[in-house]
Amino acid sequence: MAHPDDVDFGAAGTIACWTDRGIEVVYLMVTDGDAGGFDDTVSRKEMATLRREEQRAAAKCVGVSDVRFLGYSDGRVEATLDLRRDIAQVIRQVRPDRVLMPSPERNYERIYPSHPDHRAVGSAALDAVYPDARNPYAFPELLADEGLDAWTAREVWITGGPVVNHYVDITEQFERKVNALRAHVSQTGHMGDGLPEMLRGWLGANAAAAGLPEGRLAESFQVVDTA
Repeated sequence: MAHPDDVDFGAAGTIACWTDRGIEVVYLMVTDGDAGGFDDTVSRKEMATLRREEQRAAAKCVGVSDVRFLGYSDGRVEATLDLRRDIAQVIRQVRPDRVLMPSPERNYERIYPSHPDHRAVGSAALDAVYPDARNPYAFPELLADEGLDAWTAREVWITGGPVVNHYVDITEQFERKVNALRAHVSQTGHMGDGLPEMLRGWLGANAAAAGLPEGRLAESFQVVDTA
């Protein structure tokens, strides 16, 4: 994901479902979120440190302990070869079956997920899955210098994009999603009791679109076969 809190807004409930089933999850944040927050008395360096701590705390709420950061500048991410290499490196290290990422496409019906950093990370991550991580001749230094063999991730889950083909019922995991988002105090602390209400609106609409019974809550994705 591009920033701390992105994974929690888009997929914390689904992540909790996975970890409850014994699936190991690793987070990779491209930036430290140093351009976030609302407190002018906090320096950008302090904000980066704070947001790393908040993301680690949020991860624990949904059963994730391995949280990694690339340290790119918040608000300035581009889908460069360097970023593709850095993501492919982690894919080869972790060797995942599934990679979750933001959409590289702009969503005109709901613009907020389409932050430029999100789209850049989505584009670079998709290229890192295919073809970079699986091609032993792409970034050959990963094998030569670090012994990282090529790896094929079997599927990609895209969040925040204009196309949805899969829903996950997270009704039982909703409170953990809320707790994960509340761990990002610098970003959500001002929302108070409005945070759960806002989430119920989004997730309830997803559940209705999925044909789930009234009162259920769901997260939405585009799942792409990349095997």
